[in-house]
Amino acid sequence: MYKIESFLSARLFLVPEKVGKYIYFVSNMSGRLSLYRIKKGGSIPEPLLPPEIALQNPHLVNKLYAPFPKLGKLLVMIDNNGNEDYKPMLVPMEGGYPEPAFEEMFASHRFFMGPTFAEKNIVYLTASAHAEAKNTALRVNLKTGKVTALHESVFGSEVDGVNPDHSKLVLTEGYSAGDTVLYLWENGQIRTIYGTPLTERKPGQAYPLTGMFNAHFVRGERGLMVFTTIFDNTGGLAYFDIDNPDSLRPIPIHGAVHQGIGTFDGLEHLTENRYLAGFNIDGVDWLYEGRLDERTLEFHLDRVLTGQGKLADGVVEHISWERKSGEFAVSHSTATSPTQIYRLKPVKKRVKMKQLTHERVLGIPQELLAPGEDASFTSFDGLRVSARLYLPAESIGFQNPRPLVYYVHGGPQGQERPDFAWFSMPLIQFLTLNGFAVFVPNARGSTGYGLDYMKKVDRDWGGDDRLDHVHAMTQVLPNDPRLDTSRAAVVGRSYGGYMTLTLAARHPDLWKAACDMFGPYDL
Repeated sequence: MYKIESFLSARLFLVPEKVGKYIYFVSNMSGRLSLYRIKKGGSIPEPLLPPEIALQNPHLVNKLYAPFPKLGKLLVMIDNNGNEDYKPMLVPMEGGYPEPAFEEMFASHRFFMGPTFAEKNIVYLTASAHAEAKNTALRVNLKTGKVTALHESVFGSEVDGVNPDHSKLVLTEGYSAGDTVLYLWENGQIRTIYGTPLTERKPGQAYPLTGMFNAHFVRGERGLMVFTTIFDNTGGLAYFDIDNPDSLRPIPIHGAVHQGIGTFDGLEHLTENRYLAGFNIDGVDWLYEGRLDERTLEFHLDRVLTGQGKLADGVVEHISWERKSGEFAVSHSTATSPTQIYRLKPVKKRVKMKQLTHERVLGIPQELLAPGEDASFTSFDGLRVSARLYLPAESIGFQNPRPLVYYVHGGPQGQERPDFAWFSMPLIQFLTLNGFAVFVPNARGSTGYGLDYMKKVDRDWGGDDRLDHVHAMTQVLPNDPRLDTSRAAVVGRSYGGYMTLTLAARHPDLWKAACDMFGPYDL
């Protein structure tokens, strides 16, 4: 009999950042999330924060910390015992006690970290006021302590693009999924450059979703390369002249080697015309190093960083790039492997890789864990629904057909992925070790399959997405001889808990058991 405690023993290794001869990272080695560093070739981890400080789960904050080597400091977002009132604090890079990064607005706001520029000691933050509905985009010089307020908004205001000398910024204001507006800040002046602000919209008039963000100044800062869903609802690149937004045109992306259904997730600028490009393909991360041809406005994917070899079939928790060495630091997990930290060194068309951690599930051989298989299906109305099926390892000795656990993720605008760092995967693995098959669909409304797919659940909770589950249970899964759908349980968390209760109440004949994990029941 395998113990659930074995899965709890697997520690997290998250948010690696390479700085010189060290790799900095976040881990729960002490029982709580804290900050550590090891030597780039591997060494015993050095704790960098006092033991009484616990950091937030990086899944739940935009950016948890950033190194500023010229200052000899780390900027860390720290709250007070989980109250989510995040404050920017400076810590010596060799470790020490946190001190406030600046004084202005510090006590009266909570902060979220945006882009950082270590070479200039600059960080962009969003400050959310405690006493009123107001969000302020800030630029902070950590060396001088100077704080510059850039833009205020009740809806949220984030710095989304920065030119080399920081005289021009793109700010994004978002209202709902895919509904964004872009502003240009230039030497203290701000104007709208794409979209219609909510305060200027006329009642009854439709305003198309653009899904626009992730802006990069190109062509001598005359234009912007942006992520958008205008030309492809699964995401893509486009260009427009800043003074002529009607010039918007798609930027084709060449050189992808992945196959499957998913989304383009955007770019991170590295240097000159080179970028890091990300794709989510049926829940698996593919990352490429690529370049923009500014003359032809075409983007070329030159090198696969993750998605193949040892970094295949999993999720990248974090990737960072060090300018001086050209190396990447990656935290990656799969359905069967806890998070591991790797160093990647691009060499011509190849990538040299060094694994720095070797975390495992205590007392359970990896070959007994279920990697999962694609179980996507066509739903009642012809829509493709992505799904994975996890089965007990043959070597454990269970005989088919296996009883079924039908697992519904939260959100509903979320996605279940082969990610050991997310709490549902250890539960799925524990169930397979005990003889259950686990079916995990990403029904309509899930992220990772395009804006149209995600919006299908808007104003339809428990409607067609419920029918996706019913169709799977009545028309798809009974055809698999490895499964015994007459012995099925439904389980879910948050929105998945709500769906669990809905399915159990409206379709009781499908289930022998149901388990709602913190799902609302009175909607």
